[in-house]
Amino acid sequence: MPLEFLTQIAQTPAPTFQEGARADLMARLWSELGYAPVRDEVGNVLVRIAPRSPALDHPGLDARRPLLLASHLDTVFPPQTDVQVRTGPGRWFGPGLGDNSSSLAVLTALLRDLDPSALTAPLWVAANVAEEGLGDLRGAKHLLAQHAHELGAFVAVDGYLGSAVTQAVGVRRYQAHFSGPGGHSWGEAVPSAVHALGTAITALYALPLPSRPRTTLNVGVIEGGSTVNSIAATASLLLDLRSLGSTELEQLDRQAVDALHAAAQQVGVRLDLERVGDRPGGTLNTAELLPMAQAAAQAVGLDLRTAASSTDANAAAPYGLPALAVGVYRGGHAHREDEWVDPRSHAQGLAFLQGLVANYQR
Repeated sequence: MPLEFLTQIAQTPAPTFQEGARADLMARLWSELGYAPVRDEVGNVLVRIAPRSPALDHPGLDARRPLLLASHLDTVFPPQTDVQVRTGPGRWFGPGLGDNSSSLAVLTALLRDLDPSALTAPLWVAANVAEEGLGDLRGAKHLLAQHAHELGAFVAVDGYLGSAVTQAVGVRRYQAHFSGPGGHSWGEAVPSAVHALGTAITALYALPLPSRPRTTLNVGVIEGGSTVNSIAATASLLLDLRSLGSTELEQLDRQAVDALHAAAQQVGVRLDLERVGDRPGGTLNTAELLPMAQAAAQAVGLDLRTAASSTDANAAAPYGLPALAVGVYRGGHAHREDEWVDPRSHAQGLAFLQGLVANYQR
């Protein structure tokens, strides 16, 4: 059962950009299973398994090229978070227990049960860094930049059982920092960075968004000021822009940047603007890969639903590489400290993933 690995993985903290301890754990677990994991320049853990039987012809995907399965190491929780797992008969609870500890546990169980002699094409397995938040898919982007020309397909193992992401949602993220002279609230009238921040947020949320393709805007974090009786010298925000359409995302990007600059100019403060996220979007090349996943799902009594989302599979879009993101567990409350999983679901998720690997070999 994948559960033999789950608690140990989940109770090893792995905040984005601080995944070292969990990467060490995954490398050790995979070494103990008889593999030879390597760490790359950004901290990804990668295992390459060569086939021990001759490659077979495949009418679609090049079955002589590797299939890469990747699960991200990082969670959204800060280092001080209590990540103790609480177990029960129907549900287990813990921060990051599903996203993405469960995926890593199932991936490890797949390696445990794998018979390399049954492979006709190389299988690569990775535990990658920096998928969440401002990580901006750093680990997956690095893997694809280094190896896309060698691969036959890329599958991000991430999400709930029964889901298959076939369309990548494009994402742009900005950090806007407003700054002014500051001063006493009863002193000389000078421009306030918080005033500029409020003006900017009002303007951003007034931007028209198309209903189709779906397009969203969100100011997720704001900071600023120092005391109630001080004119704020600094204020900042983090902005998230998403769309299923590349043209619409580009247009919203330009409008948002213009709104931020206009707010700073109107109030009379300085704006320092940095793009801190750029996740490529578009339709993933799933023509041959999706039927393999659907057949694997059907074989274990599972209905596979297609979806659009932002996952590590986005990183494959610029290369035209066949890619999917698939889930291998049931649960809920992702990105909350009371996240839960159904411990009975992991066995079905493992059987599904094993079927997908087997179908790729045919």
